[in-house]
Amino acid sequence: MLDVAQWLPDIVRNNFLTDTLLPWLESDDAKSFCSLQYLAFFVSVFVLYWVMPWKRARVYLLVASSFTFYACWNKQLALLISATTVLDYLIARGLESAAWDRWRRLLLGTSLGVNLGLLAYFKYVNFFLDSLGHVLNSVGMSRSLPVLEVLVPFGISFYTFEAINYTIDVYRRRVRAERNLANFMLFILFFPHLIAGPIVRSRDFLPQIHRTKRWDWPRLQLGVQFFLMGLFKKMAIADHMEEFVRPVFAAPENYGSWAVWVAVVAFAVQIYCDFSGYTDMALGSAHLLGYKLTKNFNMPYLAVNISEFWHRWHISLSSWLRDYLFIPLGGSRGSKWRTSCNLLITMTLGGLWHGASWTFIVWGVLHGLLLIGHRAFRDSCKLRPRLDAILQSPPGTAFRVLATFLCACAGWVFFRATTFTGASSILHRMIVPHHGLTTPLPNRSLWVLGTVLVVGHLVGATSLWKRWAPRLPGPIVGLGYALLLTLALLLAPDTGKAFIYFQF
Repeated sequence: MLDVAQWLPDIVRNNFLTDTLLPWLESDDAKSFCSLQYLAFFVSVFVLYWVMPWKRARVYLLVASSFTFYACWNKQLALLISATTVLDYLIARGLESAAWDRWRRLLLGTSLGVNLGLLAYFKYVNFFLDSLGHVLNSVGMSRSLPVLEVLVPFGISFYTFEAINYTIDVYRRRVRAERNLANFMLFILFFPHLIAGPIVRSRDFLPQIHRTKRWDWPRLQLGVQFFLMGLFKKMAIADHMEEFVRPVFAAPENYGSWAVWVAVVAFAVQIYCDFSGYTDMALGSAHLLGYKLTKNFNMPYLAVNISEFWHRWHISLSSWLRDYLFIPLGGSRGSKWRTSCNLLITMTLGGLWHGASWTFIVWGVLHGLLLIGHRAFRDSCKLRPRLDAILQSPPGTAFRVLATFLCACAGWVFFRATTFTGASSILHRMIVPHHGLTTPLPNRSLWVLGTVLVVGHLVGATSLWKRWAPRLPGPIVGLGYALLLTLALLLAPDTGKAFIYFQF
């Protein structure tokens, strides 16, 4: 078993950590924010963090804790991440001090090559080999290509994008290179966002490290609120939805159209509550340590078009793709044809970012085509004022929200299905009525949880709630938190599920 105690500095090594906490942390459940192992780990870090009077000691504690958090899963990969982080730190220092443009481009290319090369090897090498094997077989050149035993590092897609945005911003002279190595390592390794985001920008996070953190009760309350809300989304809703989703997607040919529709809608609810739940817990954990991470979701299923959906869904990724891929490709500055190509390239690569599978690529292509279609439809509506007025009316807005949700659901079919055969079977049953097995569980639980989600969206979107929520008495707020935690524990299935985005 990994002796993670040796990786801790003296300021955080004590009997509780080595005898009680670390054996827990070495289990597979420790990476889940819903586990008792993570709670024990976080509480120990939280207490040590706030009893320390020195700002630099707090930074070192968080760096050591974040490294330990990852090293308990795999020490070698934790060392690899640390090594690439040090390399990016040195390259950024060189980018800032170099005056010769060719030398700066060489440094930037080195950083991009190393980060993207490691991402390509660990995440995509077997996908590329498998695809190449199929191509060779299709042209009559039968080859047996090897399958490499590669352990994909948790969160590699997220921290790779964070490192890239930093070096590019330093290259563009939009941010200064960080002078302190520990500060930069904390930016990359900070454990609340390390595994599944949100993707943080250096210009947002690094300045926070330099600011002195003071105990703040309102911020503590905000952190607990975020964490409990995320816990409820994950345990009470997302994990429960999986019971509707898993059997249908495993054998869609056995189920009727109604059961398939229920499974697709349930997965739309599941992936939102799973991912936004993780994000809420990450934001809550960060707030409890005095840091603010970027907002990643803004009620995406209330979007009135697919473009707005991507302004509300996985905001840190969509904004990254816009700033570091779509705009460098030319953005919307060229012709409509060129803009459409840029959108399609961006979303296709966004789909590939999610996973090494052709179904993810098709998911990205589909969203690229939907974005292109929305732009064309929007331009068409400008020439038809009466149609535009109808769509802007309350019934028209409700129709646009429903249409956008159904488009998103069609995309989720490819996102969840592991094969094109399964995806096509599900889509066929969604369009053409089929008889078969009914839903695996009673529909009542699905509609109850779905109603809770819809009501929560509508209440949260009202200005009245935003105005009155901060004025609620403390006992009422505390009762609400206790109720939320109780419901999460009562409604959770017997066996918890890993966060969906941990695989990315």
